[in-house]
Amino acid sequence: MNVKQRTIKAAVAVSGTGLHTGESVTMTFNPAPENHGFKFRRVDLPGSPVIDADVDNVTDTSRGTTITQNGASVSTVEHVLAALVGLEFDNMLIDLDGPETPIMDGSSMPFVSALVEAGYVEQDADREYYHIPYNIHYSETDRKVEMVAMPLDDDYRFTCMVDYNSPVLGTQHATISSLSEFKKEVASSRTFCFLHELEMLLKHNLIKGGDINNAIVVVDKHVDKEELAHLATLFNREDIDVAPQGILNNIELRHQNEPARHKLLDMIGDLALVGVPLRGHIMAARPGHAANVAFAKKIKSLIKKERSRKHIKVYNPNMKPVYDTVQIMNILPHRPPMLLVDKILELTKTHVVGLKGVTMNEPFFQGHFPGAPVMPGVLQIEAMAQTGGILVLNTVPDPENWLTLFLKIENARFKDKVLPGDTLIFRCDLVAPIRRGIAQMKGIGMVGEKIVVEAELMAQIVKYK
Repeated sequence: MNVKQRTIKAAVAVSGTGLHTGESVTMTFNPAPENHGFKFRRVDLPGSPVIDADVDNVTDTSRGTTITQNGASVSTVEHVLAALVGLEFDNMLIDLDGPETPIMDGSSMPFVSALVEAGYVEQDADREYYHIPYNIHYSETDRKVEMVAMPLDDDYRFTCMVDYNSPVLGTQHATISSLSEFKKEVASSRTFCFLHELEMLLKHNLIKGGDINNAIVVVDKHVDKEELAHLATLFNREDIDVAPQGILNNIELRHQNEPARHKLLDMIGDLALVGVPLRGHIMAARPGHAANVAFAKKIKSLIKKERSRKHIKVYNPNMKPVYDTVQIMNILPHRPPMLLVDKILELTKTHVVGLKGVTMNEPFFQGHFPGAPVMPGVLQIEAMAQTGGILVLNTVPDPENWLTLFLKIENARFKDKVLPGDTLIFRCDLVAPIRRGIAQMKGIGMVGEKIVVEAELMAQIVKYK
């Protein structure tokens, strides 16, 4: 049974203060259409720029995760994204009237509560999971970070270990076997920091919106009464003390291993930036935002590579051609050495596939790196254009009386060398219907399963006889 995508039933807003900016901010969750994903919209800026929740848009991980796009940024997105993933939403447009999401109590629970109250609606489109295909590893030796994503067909599971060499915090573990456990086991876990980090942040005025109630402060050093009084003044409190557990202000932990659970929460939020729902088991030792983002980029890169392969058909160069070289010369006016297409393997109304066998006998190798022969990129584009010309000329009854003139070549990219002995196969697809003899095409050139060249072409056929 296919799982349907879901979005929020009705808009719902939460208001609070940004942890680092100290600015008041209102954040509104809005319904979004199918396949929209998660996007933030800065409604306080001219034009209300939209920022995709995408790992490629991450610009800072020093004090939370910041994403930037279209000249706008949103900071501390991880707690919000964790709530969306934990409740298994797929599509959401999140309006913000400031540069940072509200810290609330330092956890995801205020967002979870608002989203649950608003409810969800199933959409028509199926949710498309990415199933981790094999163990994917990431590590940072200097920070002793280890992360691995392992195959798990039917759920999204997390295991997290934190160890800061602290006698107070010690080594902690947290785990959930399913996202269905997120609301109860993880969502309420608050962010934490060590007292020496807090002092540094306060000294540099980096937590203007901080409050002793929205972060667990681990006291990792001796603190005298004078320093406690100073902290109380900074946080506008009558007094601050150290609990027996080594936590500042006698704050009651919601879970004995709340710091580890919060690190797990951060992982869920940061990995949402992969952009697709995942199926697999994520295990991490000593994770942080920078490592989470690097790991997310590694997973996204694998997804992009696999998806590109799915769209590439590997052609048999020995298959019976639609047109051989002689038949091509009856259509194209080109002749050797400028005829750069040997066969047409497929031809429909919307796409064409052509083949060029590259041999050491090509005349251009006499002057183009004869000691290290490489097919010139401009000639690869010319061969692609000739292949596309067959597609356009196929729309007229007397192609031998027409010329194909290329009006524009855009976004040409050369991804690998083409060498003697390679079989270069081109595929050109129409991206719009042919009108008044003008065709717009997307072309790729492949050697085996690898794309070596791609470009966007615009051509027009004109009668010359």
